[in-house]
Amino acid sequence: MSEAVVRPGKAVRKSFSSPLGSVFVIAVTVLWTIPTFGLLATSLRPKQDVTDSGWWEVFAHPNLILSNYHTVLFEGGFGVSGGLMPYLVNSLAISIPATVFPLLIAAMAAYALAWVRFRGSDTVFFVIFALQVVPLQMALIPLLQLFSGGAHLGGMTVIPAFDLHGTYAPVWLAHTMFALPLATFLLHNFISQLPRDLMEAAVVDGASHFTIFRAIVLPLCTPALASFAIFEFLWVWNDLLVALTFAGGTPEVAPMTVRLAQLSGSFGGRWELLTAGAFLSLIVPLLVFFGLQRYFVKGLLAGSVKG
Repeated sequence: MSEAVVRPGKAVRKSFSSPLGSVFVIAVTVLWTIPTFGLLATSLRPKQDVTDSGWWEVFAHPNLILSNYHTVLFEGGFGVSGGLMPYLVNSLAISIPATVFPLLIAAMAAYALAWVRFRGSDTVFFVIFALQVVPLQMALIPLLQLFSGGAHLGGMTVIPAFDLHGTYAPVWLAHTMFALPLATFLLHNFISQLPRDLMEAAVVDGASHFTIFRAIVLPLCTPALASFAIFEFLWVWNDLLVALTFAGGTPEVAPMTVRLAQLSGSFGGRWELLTAGAFLSLIVPLLVFFGLQRYFVKGLLAGSVKG
């Protein structure tokens, strides 16, 4: 893309792209991709080849196999029984609800703060925004105590203990709480800039707030929703700290990140299996990103400018 800048006596052509810039971007992309390609190549090589030579030898001796993936998924192969498949299912069962819940709650909260004016609405919005400065690590232990023992004031029980052990609920709740401040802030900036005439016309036609939110706000906010969904899904899928705190390491609820951390710490010599498990953990986020990438840039810019 370019534009012409006219000056007295001459015309200067100002370019926003150049062959040098394209070469630089391609070079950075290739360098950024090399570690991922090395991970894939190592996961497809036999154990002896991985032990004897580096992954770049795959170009000279392309001896590739798929048995590493079968082993790591269904057999274990780390000196323990069982593979990663139950943990892969757990990761999906944790990541999808933990992305949808804060997205819906934050969208409704953002709409209410932007278009349902009430006394103190601005204060509520600033308080929600300020919650982003609370470190996640400081909230883990209090939340864990709340879920396991409830909240008590003197001898009175304010919040009863939740019997959530061995379920996905604590991880869902924790991720939803941690994601809501940022999600509400980002979606509020977008929703507040929707055309006022459109909202007023819907009210004149007799539409309720729920109808306006469902039929007008949600379709118009698709880019912003998709953009935040990518970030939240990637965060939850790659999370280890929250999952380890609230889900533990049991096969019933623990995600892939917990199991991969255990395996890499105990059986770090089986690189062909560790890389296969690591690459499996990359596949789903890549599918999500490429599936929603058309909304990504538009969603990042949503609410940044007016007009």
